[in-house]
Amino acid sequence: MTVLEQIIAGVREDLAAREALRPLADVRAALADVDAPLDPMPRLRAAESSVIAEVKRSSPSKGHLAEIADPASLAREYAAGGAAAISVLTEQRRFSGSLADLEAVRAAVDVPVLRKDFIVTSYQLVEARAAGADLALLIVGALDDDTLRRLHDEARELGLTPLIEVHDEAETERAVALGAELVGVNNRNLKTLEVDNDTFARLAPLIPDDRVKVAESGVFGVSDVQQFVDAGARAVLVGEALVKDGDPRAAVAAMTGLRAGDHITAPGGNR
Repeated sequence: MTVLEQIIAGVREDLAAREALRPLADVRAALADVDAPLDPMPRLRAAESSVIAEVKRSSPSKGHLAEIADPASLAREYAAGGAAAISVLTEQRRFSGSLADLEAVRAAVDVPVLRKDFIVTSYQLVEARAAGADLALLIVGALDDDTLRRLHDEARELGLTPLIEVHDEAETERAVALGAELVGVNNRNLKTLEVDNDTFARLAPLIPDDRVKVAESGVFGVSDVQQFVDAGARAVLVGEALVKDGDPRAAVAAMTGLRAGDHITAPGGNR
């Protein structure tokens, strides 16, 4: 099994346990108490770079990254730095996340919140919206075409903005054919966990310019953001670099507002 397949197998086990405790009908009933979703697209369509800042405790490739005892406090720092959206990893086994983290972040900030997980069923989408998410990640490589389209359409019906993640040419073609408005190119191969920052530049031209292109993984400083912006990214999704930074507010601010062709005056850092 690939790493992605192993993760999804665990996700399905944990999902079955949650469904047994809380039936879908009960989760749907909770939607009545949730505020209307926020629209992330106007900010993500801006001419200058924007940041989707991630609450991320650990990862399969790096293991433990940060304690993050208070996700809400970190989210407030991200928002103060100008984050266009905040991504919250809710997968438990490999990323040490939870829906409680998402709920805490949602209560703390007034910017759009993304549920970052390995979503394979409708139940997870309803969970996401009931917890206050405004966006939901759908990974093309984890879903067949029929399931991808169904979950994409169901997310939109719930008011969620789908972030459609791709890793190669075939997946990119599927995302474009789907009509995905927000396409994330992950520079990390989820089958091997290797990162290749040239992946974005290779795949971005396959995505029409009327779609919003997001670069994911491999972002550790301003120079990386500039590389992706020059290749067509409107936004970058950043996790590890921010949770390890002693000043996440300043780090987000430094990565925000770049335009194609901007000059970086210090290697890997300041403009």
